[in-house]
Amino acid sequence: MMDKNAKIYVAGHKGMVGSAIVRALNKQGYNNIITRTHAELNLIRQDDVEAFFEKEKPEIVVLAAAKVGGIVANESALADFMYDNMMLEMNVIHAAFKNNCKKLLFLGSSCIYPRLAPQPMPESCLLTGELEKTNEAYALAKISGLKYCEFLNRQYGTDYISVMPTNLYGPNDNYHPTHSHVLPALIRRFHEAKEAGLESVTCWGDGTPLREFLYVDDLADLCVFLLNNYSGNETVNAGTGKELTIKELTEIVARVVGYKGKIEWDPSKPNGTPRKLLDVSKAKSLGWTYKTELEDGIRLAYEDFLNNPMRAER
Repeated sequence: MMDKNAKIYVAGHKGMVGSAIVRALNKQGYNNIITRTHAELNLIRQDDVEAFFEKEKPEIVVLAAAKVGGIVANESALADFMYDNMMLEMNVIHAAFKNNCKKLLFLGSSCIYPRLAPQPMPESCLLTGELEKTNEAYALAKISGLKYCEFLNRQYGTDYISVMPTNLYGPNDNYHPTHSHVLPALIRRFHEAKEAGLESVTCWGDGTPLREFLYVDDLADLCVFLLNNYSGNETVNAGTGKELTIKELTEIVARVVGYKGKIEWDPSKPNGTPRKLLDVSKAKSLGWTYKTELEDGIRLAYEDFLNNPMRAER
């Protein structure tokens, strides 16, 4: 169990995941949390990261910082996604190791698993098949990060663990019109269509891909749980174990937002991976399960979007 006074560094605390983890830590009585904005500490610069760790000596590290985006962002900046994520991961993990960090939690993504992995996807299917091309660069970077944690454990006996969440959504999400993920993009699109009185909204693909979604505060709860209850080289999947089609998702978002128009589809646009359901039996066996049902979570996310209009500009 982590000491309540342990010095905890949360990298990426301004993002959706990092901010949720800070909320979860504070809620559970961990108040010795240190953070740095990107302007204060550029994690891609190795010398700066090493100087920060040498000065602060955090006991626990949560690596939630990442360069993220949806299909358009990933496909248009392949090299950037790979370089930025590889560099910041290696810098933080290595600096934590050099400064005797007691525990580190690395956050990845379910896109690390093969495009045609068995469904639901168990942790053991990692590196057993070809990756989805639309986010290959990001996936390769995340695989490298989790493998570096594993190799440090095996070679040096560190206690570094990895969590692989499914598609996330919730407070502090990114609603950029081209760089966001599917759920926040739909929230923005249907909201703007409602405001403009549009008769129809056109969505990408044909609506058939199956997806799983986890409310970000549920992920944060799991992360704190694992920091206190799990050690091991194998990653832990974070999800609900439930899936729905993108078509079903759009209908829920439209209902929550209050959009009454027609939903049309553009099959000339990419669908992405046909199915991405995580096997969450490992997390359940450890004693954790999600709490927030999808429509309830989307309602909370939409409230956050309405209350923070500047997020739509990101």
